[in-house]
Amino acid sequence: MTSQKVREGRTDEYQRWQDKANRAAREFEGFVAAEVYPPGAGEENEWVTVFRFSDMDHLTAWLDSRRRQDLLQEATGFFEGPPTQEVLQGGTPSEQAPEAVTAVISHEVRPGHEQAFLDWQQKALEAQEKAPGFMGSELFRPVRGVQEHWVVVFRFDSREHLDDWLESDARKTLLEEGEKHFTSFDVRKVGSSFSGWFQFDHGKGGSAPPNWKQAMSVVLALYPTVMVLNLTVGIALEKLTIRGYIGLFLSNVLSVSALTWLLMPLVNKALAFWLVPERCTSRRIQVLGTGVVVLGYLVSIGVFGLITGQIW
Repeated sequence: MTSQKVREGRTDEYQRWQDKANRAAREFEGFVAAEVYPPGAGEENEWVTVFRFSDMDHLTAWLDSRRRQDLLQEATGFFEGPPTQEVLQGGTPSEQAPEAVTAVISHEVRPGHEQAFLDWQQKALEAQEKAPGFMGSELFRPVRGVQEHWVVVFRFDSREHLDDWLESDARKTLLEEGEKHFTSFDVRKVGSSFSGWFQFDHGKGGSAPPNWKQAMSVVLALYPTVMVLNLTVGIALEKLTIRGYIGLFLSNVLSVSALTWLLMPLVNKALAFWLVPERCTSRRIQVLGTGVVVLGYLVSIGVFGLITGQIW
């Protein structure tokens, strides 16, 4: 993972160069993916790039290659200073919730304080789990000869919740306590607004509910969404004599947007006791959750039956 501040006015040139670098990386054996994250609104012009390779040997071959060194030399005029680079070995990328944001914190741990740092990090994780919006955390140990820092990656469901945690009194107290174990640390944020509707990760590995639960939950949110749009936007489009296929497209855009950014997060939160595999551990919870969803269906059908006058 590379973080680099792009000079003002050089963003377009940087993006063209980054596309070129991504294409070059794809030619190397073991390449899995390349991801580029632009800076968030109101933040410094700092871009984060993640290259994923199948193993450390293939990644090292790319990092040490002459091709990459030539690319870095070509781009020196685009950046305000040398890039910050972290190599993370292990872990698996997971889907994020809508508007989720990831923080990457690298620590330079004092020699001989490794176990004390791990104990402190466990204490920090326990505090994080109580923070609103926390989604999960991973700890990456140093990779000898490649990466000397200890790196912690944690996710929150929104930038607001992440910033609340980073600025919280609880974290400030933890940092004061941890200063005796590390000499410095660096914080970077990586945001992404594209993800699946279902992902639950609370520090124990991401997990998604079974497909049948996903289907039931989507229908629970989708049916009232479509009905409301038909009774409002659909009627308005008919009055404007918009062609049917265009009206259908617009309705689909609105319904998917409503599901992604409003309704599915609410459904996930309300039905987490039933959707999260780690929580749904008994037949009673299984039946209760299924019953709640079916009851939601019946209520929705009844409400819209009354609204349309077609209850019988």
